[in-house]
Amino acid sequence: MNAQYIVDTRNGPVRGAPSPRSEDGRITAHLGIPYAAAPFGERRFAAPAPPPAWNGVRDCVEAGPPAPQSARFIGTEPWDSETSLDCLVLNVWSPGPATGGDGAGSPVMVWIHGGAYIVGSGAEATYDGTRLAEAGTVVVTVNYRLGFEGFGHVPGRPDNRGLLDQIAALRWVRDNIAAFGGDPGNVTVAGESAGAGSVVCLMASPAARGLFRRAVAHSVPGDMLTVGTARLLAEGIAGVIGVPLEADALAGVPPERLLAATDTVLAGTGRTSKGVRTRAFTCYGPVVGGPELPEPPLEAIARGAAADVDLLVGHNTDEFTLFTGLGQRVEIDGEAALAVAASRLGLGEDAVEVYRAAHPGASLTRLYDEIRGDAMFCEYSTRVAEAHAAAGASAHFFRFAARSRVLGGALGACHAFELPFAFGNTDCDLARFLCEGDPGPEYLALSERMRAAWTGFAAVGDPGWEPVRPGATTARVWDLEDSLVTDGRSPLRDLWAGVAFAPK
Repeated sequence: MNAQYIVDTRNGPVRGAPSPRSEDGRITAHLGIPYAAAPFGERRFAAPAPPPAWNGVRDCVEAGPPAPQSARFIGTEPWDSETSLDCLVLNVWSPGPATGGDGAGSPVMVWIHGGAYIVGSGAEATYDGTRLAEAGTVVVTVNYRLGFEGFGHVPGRPDNRGLLDQIAALRWVRDNIAAFGGDPGNVTVAGESAGAGSVVCLMASPAARGLFRRAVAHSVPGDMLTVGTARLLAEGIAGVIGVPLEADALAGVPPERLLAATDTVLAGTGRTSKGVRTRAFTCYGPVVGGPELPEPPLEAIARGAAADVDLLVGHNTDEFTLFTGLGQRVEIDGEAALAVAASRLGLGEDAVEVYRAAHPGASLTRLYDEIRGDAMFCEYSTRVAEAHAAAGASAHFFRFAARSRVLGGALGACHAFELPFAFGNTDCDLARFLCEGDPGPEYLALSERMRAAWTGFAAVGDPGWEPVRPGATTARVWDLEDSLVTDGRSPLRDLWAGVAFAPK
């Protein structure tokens, strides 16, 4: 392999290869680069440690192992119990053979994958960085510890190990990305769903201060845990396994047993409240109250903790249909039961009536989708944008409204549908599934517009429309024909005014 694809990092040289998706071969991919030591043995459940140096050139032409994750979820990355904890790796796509750090360097985008903090990998085909790199951006995708390995409470160990992994990856980028042609002073951290939740936590974390200049957050979940709740969940996991909640005892438990115990706990934590029955799909998330995340991100952002960070944030218009349409069983025994479910989310007695007026003729399941989508992603994403702008910082807001063709269009602009278009990977399995085959020219044109917005934002902080101002939430609406809405606030926002997104 040509020596021009060898890059010197602080831990040793790595050899990459032309990206297979690069039509002219000018995009270089370096895959599976360690950014932290594998958390085996005494490093299990510990904060990430620097990776050991290596002698000679390390081949980095294949993605590294994904983090351990339950196979009961669609799209779960296959992993091997013998090697899976060696998962703290990242992937780099750069515009042409590495420059060795000469010149000003290209903007850098560091992607944190979603997956409810329990599944996913930075090596998923949806996140291939070739198309963005062709536009002049160095793209980095990151693996981090998931589930109990990354967010389970272990006495004497940090709770947010997954976030600390992400911070370690950002430090690696700061120290090494110039050798790949990137500008370490112009880094954008980006993510979707749990990745977006991670992004806003990084904005609020003192440990991540100064490691990135901009942030992109798609579909930000407001779910976070208190230390007390995290401890109760961990006690339940340890009880299922039959070991004490102690670091030494848990370190001897194979990852697959922790995953099985998590599945057992999840099976008993679905929502059953006077006629509405669902099954929970995660019990993990960032834990608020420790040194890496001392306060809720929304509060930190509102007081200006990340005022020096430019933000691009938004959500899809039909977030929750992905879950009810493709697997999460929901049973609703009448409108009164739906009203009770809405009240448990903090909404008033008239919530169902107001949602029905906004969606005439909708089924109870569809109304449930709308309420849960707003509760999980839409309202919190909007509050993050407005809080950041109110603190005097730069915030741009969007909504993704292009509809999936699945189930006759019933999924609408569902959760995660925007990702193949933002990355330009409209031929990946996710895009082909949600578009029922070839997306077609209108969707390809949408992808070009979204990529232009992403790369423009990563370069100079401007995606191409007006930022949010206090009292004026301008929104770009991404669709087959885009629009700009000068008041992007949902007409149902008043319903949510009294709902607090506090850690549970």
